[in-house]
Amino acid sequence: MELGYVIVTTGSSFGFFTLVNAAVSKLPMPDSARRNAWKWRNIATSFVHSFITAVWAVMCFFLHPQMAEDLIETFSVFSHALVSFSIGYFIYDFFDMLFNQKLSHSWELLFHHLVVVTCFGLSVLSGRYVGFAVVALLVELNSVFLHLRQLLRMGSMAKGTPYRVNSIINLGTYVVFRINTLAWMTRWLVLNRDKVPLLAYTLGSVGMAIMTAMNIVLFYRLLRSDFLKSGTTREAKKEKET
Repeated sequence: MELGYVIVTTGSSFGFFTLVNAAVSKLPMPDSARRNAWKWRNIATSFVHSFITAVWAVMCFFLHPQMAEDLIETFSVFSHALVSFSIGYFIYDFFDMLFNQKLSHSWELLFHHLVVVTCFGLSVLSGRYVGFAVVALLVELNSVFLHLRQLLRMGSMAKGTPYRVNSIINLGTYVVFRINTLAWMTRWLVLNRDKVPLLAYTLGSVGMAIMTAMNIVLFYRLLRSDFLKSGTTREAKKEKET
């Protein structure tokens, strides 16, 4: 794909989420969230990204099923645009956190975003592994409920039925669309080692290892906070999903 097309799509995405964040700041905000208004806006913006991306990723495979059979070379303009769109969001969110949150609270996600932008950038610029990147974006099906969980907590609705239902769905989709998806991607990478150049294989392996470690830690925090009585306030404050 042409570099100009990638830049325009990524730049448009960056601008779109900047506008989403600005629009969220104009909407009513729960009184309990006002003490950390930036985080409320950031999570709400992330929720919008997750919802759009989750639907888009599913549609990519529905409209172009051939991509599932060849994750390296086969892709559509629709799926390529999705990966470029997500790069724009991750760049936006990187700078939003960098400028508004202490580094000690955000370094994990900043590093995560750098890895994602690097891997996705390699994909859209080379026109290869786009299908693999779209598979990675299926985790956003879970991120919808992760972000909704945080919004409910910030809105002081962590004890109601909606929160409880969301917690159950969140944990279920976490296992299916985050843990299982990453496990499948790792297996695919190992089985296709001979088809993947060393640079791409190295980036993919490092990326998978980082994502797996982060997701195991986050799963433990979610399980402890929502389903085990020993959850701590300190752990709750650490939570900031992708």
